[in-house]
Amino acid sequence: MVVMSRLSVIIGSVFICLAAISCNRSRPLPVSAQIDSLVVIKHDRLLRAYEKGRLLKKYKIALGKHPVGDKHFEGDMCTPEGLYHINAKNAQSAYHKNLGISYPDSNDLNYARKAGKSPGGDIKIHGLRNDQSYLGRFHTLTDWTHGCIAVSNDEIDELFAHISTGTPVNILP
Repeated sequence: MVVMSRLSVIIGSVFICLAAISCNRSRPLPVSAQIDSLVVIKHDRLLRAYEKGRLLKKYKIALGKHPVGDKHFEGDMCTPEGLYHINAKNAQSAYHKNLGISYPDSNDLNYARKAGKSPGGDIKIHGLRNDQSYLGRFHTLTDWTHGCIAVSNDEIDELFAHISTGTPVNILP
């Protein structure tokens, strides 16, 4: 009887946590909002969007499978750290939509060359794989990308609509 009671408490707790994650809807950005900088705080799994120094919104994110430390080489599954910028917008991505990040920069290239390796590339802020949109915000329960920054499809739609190429992206540890 005690085992069933504990199991019920555990199942109930898991259900409440999952419900809280799925119901965590935030207000949409104002139609006129123009994001002019992004800050990614890796240890908090947060992306912050700013306009003229004012915080517009926070987004829960998933990172590369090895989230601690800076990206150095192709295949290391790390998300880069440093100051980059949005260098592309792709509405036809295998991950719903994406915003390209200007990794690797010259420092990243030099570091990898000295080690005789490729720095990799193709780092994005993106939504979910097109065949996995049903995951919604549950995707943030684990770090799963190859070094990218992942948000839900609704969130990448919002970011995509309110950001321009050239926008700075500061990725902090």
